[in-house]
Amino acid sequence: MAKFFEKLSKDCLELLDDKEDFNLIINVGDSPNNKIFQAHTNILRYRSLYFRNELANINKDKNNIKTINLKHISIQHFEIIIRYIYGGVVLLEEEQDESLIFELILVASEFHLDELTNTLKHN
Repeated sequence: MAKFFEKLSKDCLELLDDKEDFNLIINVGDSPNNKIFQAHTNILRYRSLYFRNELANINKDKNNIKTINLKHISIQHFEIIIRYIYGGVVLLEEEQDESLIFELILVASEFHLDELTNTLKHN
């Protein structure tokens, strides 16, 4: 059996950057220091129990778009999390600040990303 996970990961990350066909807006951070992410509910629901539960309780707007507000999450942390959800990759510097790692563990745990949480704990 051949496995092509690297290409799959790359393609999924490109989907995250594609501004067409998204059906979810995620507002991250507190205004005026916030950032809007466009995402896909199917990917988030299947990769994160947190998003599965949240998305079940959110109505679509007239354009068939759902919106989630994550004011308590930093943009830096969410960018790492969303790239993990879409592509299964986490890019951290070798000499990463321990407080960033600790906070990232908390965020990953909140999103029920057990594989990421456990990996971060053991690195």
